[in-house]
Amino acid sequence: MRANKKKISNSSQKIKYSFLKILTGSDLSRRRLPFMVAESINPGPIIWLTACGHGDEVGGIVIIQEIFKRIRKKNLLKGTLYAFPLMNPIGFETGSRHIALSKEDLNRSFPGNKNGSLAERIADKIFSTIILTNPTLVLDLHHDWRKSIPYTLIDPNPIIGNTEAYEKTKMFSKKTGFLIILDTGEVKKTLSHSLLQESIPALTLELGESDVINEKNIEYGVKSIWNILSYLEMIEPLEEEFNYSVPEIYRDRILRYSDKPLSSASGIIRFFTRPGDVVNKNQPVARIYNTFGKLQETISTVSDGIVLGYSDSSVAFPGVPVMAFGIL
Repeated sequence: MRANKKKISNSSQKIKYSFLKILTGSDLSRRRLPFMVAESINPGPIIWLTACGHGDEVGGIVIIQEIFKRIRKKNLLKGTLYAFPLMNPIGFETGSRHIALSKEDLNRSFPGNKNGSLAERIADKIFSTIILTNPTLVLDLHHDWRKSIPYTLIDPNPIIGNTEAYEKTKMFSKKTGFLIILDTGEVKKTLSHSLLQESIPALTLELGESDVINEKNIEYGVKSIWNILSYLEMIEPLEEEFNYSVPEIYRDRILRYSDKPLSSASGIIRFFTRPGDVVNKNQPVARIYNTFGKLQETISTVSDGIVLGYSDSSVAFPGVPVMAFGIL
């Protein structure tokens, strides 16, 4: 690790900003991972915040910045908060989801390999650094479709018979204040999945649109993380605990993720519902028209649920998701 670039301290806490080297370019320039630490003089929980594993998902960087700004003013009462605010600097600079040089998805490269591909080497640096701290919880910040509501995403339990870390993960999910969604497909080699395999509680926060900074989603993300930190008594709580506005029937319940039905036609999509709307089984939610305005297909729900978001594109193709739902 390089020497600290910036160090802020008072009698009760220390805040450090530094870098971890990831590679040296052909022009001998160094590429680095920004690394942040806020440490109380009092021992306590160890929390990690990670963001921008996908280079176009930029809001998580700002959320981490705002969390550290608040801690600098209000003080960390106990424990340690670590952060990798920019895990994919190469993708970030080119506005790409992937690592631009190698076209790899960093969040499909964990736990990594120090002798592997570029993505695997960066993943190894991140993963091994996190593991060494024996964290209480890791919160990985992501962004979904442009038209989507924020929600908490839980992986399926990757370890049969080992439930302690997974039960803690589910418990923490109910403290985020967001709708809780269980991913119905096991996506291997993500950061959260790989951490759970090591029996470390880990959650993904999907915080609305990517590409740009949505200040409302920044506010939601900051308040959600503050919920967790205050629950662990690491900071003073907000005057009122944050809860994202969802119908009472869905609060504190774990819903299943669904992107069904898929489109079976090509054409232009017109949506009848918005993210956050409650829908009933067999309810029409979108229609697909051809170039001449002739109806090709009506998309109807397969279950009762709530709309999480819908496609970034208004163009439909056969076999492609059009909307996403949290279903009971």
